[in-house]
Amino acid sequence: MQLRYAFRLYPDAAQQTALARAFGCARVVFNDAVRAREDARQAGRPFPTAGGLSRKLITEAKQTKERSWLGEVSVVVLQQSLRDAESAYRNFFTSLRGARKGPKLGAPRFKSRKDARQSVRFTANARWNITGSGRLSLPKIGAVKVKWSRTLPTTPTSVTVVKDAAGRYFASFVIDTDPAADATRMPDTAHTIGIDLGLTHFAVLSDGTKIDSPRFLRRAEKKLKKAQRELSRKQKGSKNRAKARLKVARAHARVADARREFHHQLSTKLISENQGIAVEDLAVKALARTRLAKSVHDAGWSSFISMLEYKAERYGRTLVTIGRFEPTSQVCSTCGVKDGPKPLNVREWTCSACGTVHDRDHNAAINVKTAAGLAVSACGAPVRPESVLAQCEETGSHGFPTGSRVA
Repeated sequence: MQLRYAFRLYPDAAQQTALARAFGCARVVFNDAVRAREDARQAGRPFPTAGGLSRKLITEAKQTKERSWLGEVSVVVLQQSLRDAESAYRNFFTSLRGARKGPKLGAPRFKSRKDARQSVRFTANARWNITGSGRLSLPKIGAVKVKWSRTLPTTPTSVTVVKDAAGRYFASFVIDTDPAADATRMPDTAHTIGIDLGLTHFAVLSDGTKIDSPRFLRRAEKKLKKAQRELSRKQKGSKNRAKARLKVARAHARVADARREFHHQLSTKLISENQGIAVEDLAVKALARTRLAKSVHDAGWSSFISMLEYKAERYGRTLVTIGRFEPTSQVCSTCGVKDGPKPLNVREWTCSACGTVHDRDHNAAINVKTAAGLAVSACGAPVRPESVLAQCEETGSHGFPTGSRVA
């Protein structure tokens, strides 16, 4: 499977200017491709082919006075921008036909130079390389300083340079993982676990372990409010407003990075210690429309489960997701009697049939594990259902953390 390893970049002033030029050229080519397809649609003509667009928007455009500056950047960057436009249209049409899972996608829109996130991609054809001194050498940009937090396991197939809303630069390498090496990193184990996700505790495990919710957003809320208030008082278009906007973006980036780090550490720990993991399919979108919305977003359950999915696939673990309508909080995990629904303020209850006193979350975690079928046989071997392959998630594709906490 493919993963992304992201590392922080520290370009100097000249390299930042060259990267800004590359971001702008890639954005212009993308917008030209969208405009060409939109013009063809309105005129009732067939959509131009990828080869035709490449010839018209890159090769011929560089010969004109209006687009001659496209020659100042690597042609691979421009070609990859056209590929992104093609993928955007392909996903849009697939979504229209109903063949794409998830929410409906809209038609591709023009990119703005004021977008919070700018990126360019270099493939092997661009002849980028990592120098002997550990710098990332990019065509027509130079050797950029990299903060390496780990060594790359294999040779990357491509690198994407990203500038985020906080003004930070990252290099995201696409790596093809080695299944044999992954198997040696995490040998098989007989342990299985059920997880009940919540707000009071981020996760309660079926073995009784309770993991507190860090509440990163809540803890930083005072500073975030102050920074946002200062931004609202700055005059639009002024340099002071740009500085205040950057301050707000950096404050939010610190919260997001801390939450992502917490999710990676916890998911890796659970995957390494357990052969089978059971979780509940939570209706996160529905919960995010309630009065608990801020706390739900702060917990980041969807991101955490996505990490469990790709890590389970990578290391040969079994991740089972049970239905969201399973009455895990109503059933006694000792005798199996359904004792009826209970309000959220009831954290402990006594079974009316057997008299067992249950902690609400611990009981739910045990029921999640039971419903998933992660039982253990008399000889101690895990009895698991057929493994369900999780979707490959390229961690770091939408906003990269400092370093490369992807494994």
